[in-house]
Amino acid sequence: MFYYVLKYVLLGPLLRGVFRPRIEGLDHVPGSGAAIVAGNHLSFSDHFLMPAVLKRRITFLAKAEYFTGPGLKGRLTAFFFRSAGQIPVDRSGKEAGQAAIREGLGVLGRGELLGIYPEGTRSHDGRLYKGKVGVAVMALRAGVPVVPCAMIGTFEAQPPGRKIPKLHPVVIRFGEPLDFSRYAGMEGEKAVLRAVTDEIVYAILSLSGQEYVDRYAADVKAEEARKAAEGRKFPRLPRR
Repeated sequence: MFYYVLKYVLLGPLLRGVFRPRIEGLDHVPGSGAAIVAGNHLSFSDHFLMPAVLKRRITFLAKAEYFTGPGLKGRLTAFFFRSAGQIPVDRSGKEAGQAAIREGLGVLGRGELLGIYPEGTRSHDGRLYKGKVGVAVMALRAGVPVVPCAMIGTFEAQPPGRKIPKLHPVVIRFGEPLDFSRYAGMEGEKAVLRAVTDEIVYAILSLSGQEYVDRYAADVKAEEARKAAEGRKFPRLPRR
């Protein structure tokens, strides 16, 4: 119930009024039945802007850290995310991926929209990174279409580290649904999962026009963090 209060009374009108996003291809999102909306992930604002423009309720899989903060602020944050249709998923440990798939299939099994970021994490530099195959597993097991979505301008509006978004033109572009029924029953084939995932990411890329990086975003972030730490530990000596 509070989801619709946020969408139509509190947060939704505010987001649409401030950002005035241009919406393209909204008719590609099915009006009923289960489907996956797979998008790029450039900003914290993405979690709220896309639901604000969709006609249907959409549920996202969100990192568990949003739900486990300490104190009153943590409890309020957890309440807000749950009310906004977010499901907490622990991304650590060997069972993390399977837990996310179970939660996602539960949403699809109820005939609802599931929102997924195939990259698995926010882009730290505005580029589009290699997708993880969980989206393909869910699409094939549930037998549902995948609607690609491109968020454009949200990185500039709220880049990593910026708490309050700034005004910047935003476009939310939906592409034609992707049908993977030709791969029915093949969700156990690694090559098939990679092919499906790459097709989804390519569709997002075609909509967004981003630069593509054929590596996982989490790996690139970890590598850059390690190099930065080494640079602080072993600073370069000035040239004589």
